[in-house]
Amino acid sequence: MPYHLRFGEADPLRIRFAISPLWETHSAVRVLARPRQQGYHLPWMRRIAGAARGLDLGPLHLLMPARGHSPDFLYPPPLGPAASFEEEIGAVRRTDPALVLDDFERALAATPGAAESDGGRRMLADPAGAVERLAGLLEAAWEALVAPDWPRLRALLEADVAYHSRRLAEGGLERLLGELHPSFDWAAETATLRVGYHGEHVRPLDGQGLVLMPSVFTWPEVVSGFDPPWQPTVVYPARGIGGLWTDARDRTPEVLGRLLGPVRADVLCALTEPMGTTALAHLLGRAPSTVSAHLAVLRDAGLLASRRYGHQVLYERTPLGLAVSQPRP
Repeated sequence: MPYHLRFGEADPLRIRFAISPLWETHSAVRVLARPRQQGYHLPWMRRIAGAARGLDLGPLHLLMPARGHSPDFLYPPPLGPAASFEEEIGAVRRTDPALVLDDFERALAATPGAAESDGGRRMLADPAGAVERLAGLLEAAWEALVAPDWPRLRALLEADVAYHSRRLAEGGLERLLGELHPSFDWAAETATLRVGYHGEHVRPLDGQGLVLMPSVFTWPEVVSGFDPPWQPTVVYPARGIGGLWTDARDRTPEVLGRLLGPVRADVLCALTEPMGTTALAHLLGRAPSTVSAHLAVLRDAGLLASRRYGHQVLYERTPLGLAVSQPRP
């Protein structure tokens, strides 16, 4: 039973991508309680196991039913394309307490016994206090579980946005929505995006447009259905998470390192997606100035191409660069 997101005349012009560190924090907390979502993230889970044991995530897990409503105010769609965690958690703390009680009641009702538990009763008795406690837990989870790896995560998310923005420019809305996730179905005759998800929901976009948000920890799920006053949003698994937790340098063929030099070869092989200098430097553990110098040489040699995307320059492999970087059998 899918969600139906109905586009009006102006809505295709108001498609935007966004990245949310708060959403990734919420999703990381959820992954810890969902074995089905842990497959790609086992190296991360082993590394943060000690930090996770030091957090009391029970109140957050209580509001994450396997099926049903989760409180939108705890992880609303970001207002800008790249809001900081501090900006997003500040917005959570400023939530009107009058909006909170209904969210709590609906989320707790989706898990048998949750409303009658000590934690559930405490939330319902003091919604304003619960907001502050939950925001504090999300902040602690961000610092312990996500922030240490945020440069790596952000690089992958930005690469996904750059790729799909280009696909939107090249092929239009129908091609983009057809490629984002297998559960997406674009019905051109009614200008409706059907998103396969639990629950039946119809929402006209009414000129608000749609936020498309890639996520690392959401895999394999796609999430939609943010209720007013939140902007209509679809969260989908980002491209490339299969290699997220492997060292980029492990993908460099030894013979290529002998040909180009080890650092330059690592730079070439790490560009599995378009990426900027800073993100690539974080991924490789190198100084941005070092990476920038190697990028310039590889571009001059015809192995890379560069293009401007917003405030940054993205590099990607040319057909020649792709051929050189692929290991031979």
